[in-house]
Amino acid sequence: MSDSNFAERSEEQVSGAKVIAQALKTQDVEYVFGIVGIPVTEIAIAAQQLGIKYIGMRNEQAACYAASAIGYLTGRPGVCLVVSGPGLIHALGGMANANMNCWPLLVIGGSPERNQETMGAFQEFPQAVRSSIYGRPGACYVDIPADFVNLQVNVSSIKHVERCMSPPISMAETSAVCTAASVIKNAKQPLLIIGKGAAYAHAEESIQKLVEQYKLPFLPTPMGKGVVPDNHPYCVGAARSRALQFADVIVLFGARLNWILHFGLPPRYQPDVKFIQVDICAEELGNNVKPAVTLLGDINAVTKQELASKKSLPMNYYTVFYHVQEQLPRDCFVVSEGANTMDIGRTVLQNYLPRHRLDAGTFGTMGVGLGFAIAAAMVAKDRSPGQRVICVEGDSAFGFSGMEVETICRYNLPIILLVVNNNGIYQGFDTDTWKEMLKFQDAASVVPPMCLLPNSHYEQVMTAFGGKGYFVQTPEELQKSLRQSLADTAKPSLINIMIEPQATRKTQDFHWLTRSNM
Repeated sequence: MSDSNFAERSEEQVSGAKVIAQALKTQDVEYVFGIVGIPVTEIAIAAQQLGIKYIGMRNEQAACYAASAIGYLTGRPGVCLVVSGPGLIHALGGMANANMNCWPLLVIGGSPERNQETMGAFQEFPQAVRSSIYGRPGACYVDIPADFVNLQVNVSSIKHVERCMSPPISMAETSAVCTAASVIKNAKQPLLIIGKGAAYAHAEESIQKLVEQYKLPFLPTPMGKGVVPDNHPYCVGAARSRALQFADVIVLFGARLNWILHFGLPPRYQPDVKFIQVDICAEELGNNVKPAVTLLGDINAVTKQELASKKSLPMNYYTVFYHVQEQLPRDCFVVSEGANTMDIGRTVLQNYLPRHRLDAGTFGTMGVGLGFAIAAAMVAKDRSPGQRVICVEGDSAFGFSGMEVETICRYNLPIILLVVNNNGIYQGFDTDTWKEMLKFQDAASVVPPMCLLPNSHYEQVMTAFGGKGYFVQTPEELQKSLRQSLADTAKPSLINIMIEPQATRKTQDFHWLTRSNM
């Protein structure tokens, strides 16, 4: 090399972005997922110039899930490109998920200068108030020394605490609700006992609806009187002793089997009477008498669960998966996430090839589905053209990364999204029940935390970006829409499948896996 050429070579400059991109290329990185911003935009551009494919996502969390899935599918790490601060924080879920699943992943973040330290402060909720209203309400003792009472302090030194949040509304296990409904249905002489716990829970509307809809006789305890009016035709207060003695199934709504109710023992009760106990307090369940069914949760919410459990719609999980399995291509990727959707799908939807099933994995992560599906579709397009990706989502799980539908349409990926929609997390309510709830209070006050807006048209998210969308309610509609989606290789599809809001999995022999604290 001549002296002049050597000098020119020595003076040539290369950006740090290109050095990083080349390092990735050298490590056989094929795909980069992310959301660009200063200063990582240049890295994405440099990577594309070297032949690395960049997929711009809409959320760093989904980008990180996709990159981690690439690592599993290809054996080489996918890359997630993020900005510092919130961008990196959003990616933490994907990083934790990759670690738990043992999947290779590289996360690259841009880090700005640190010229100041930001300090935040928070205060715990007042423990005394919290202890008194959470769970079973009760007294809480707060000791204040005498000198505190007379102590003189500056007003500016007083730290004001925020109001303690209201107790969360807890719901009973779905399987227990279904069991209770079955026991009541088969009862010859059922009886509801309404205690003051039902009054405290403001369950009057739902309990009265339960009484009237299913013509159930009821007996109020002294402070449960008025939850359903004493002059109601189904009140048996005038025949209290006889009602207790001859009932074969008794449902306790916030009533304790203490001296007022003769401890639930003969001769006041039948020796083989079945008790169904509804209470907010776990310690109260099973006191004095072993109940046939226990429903731990907010009495108002549990009563609404019981009402909803008696209604039926055309399809449940098993019906859906039976018809899906009939049409699944043997070589397709199956991506699945959700609660019951994923658990039941694992047992019904079949795989015939290795590394063709992606779900929440070891970390049990929700929100991975669309990122995983995008990763699988990229690999399918490059290595097995014509191969389909079937992404089976619960409606709640779909909400974590639903805007990645735009990513799917932007890159025209061969993905069919199946959203199994039961209007909630684990369970929801139908439209009529939802409207009834909103008559009493606003949604934030009365809607159980596990419920989502009923009959949401998620298929319109897909059609908004140019894909095909279907809203189905019957097995025939499901079969037709899936057949059309599989035949259409030009566009991605989303099939929004409505099922019974209270549909659940079959009763499990080992409850430790699916037991909920709700």
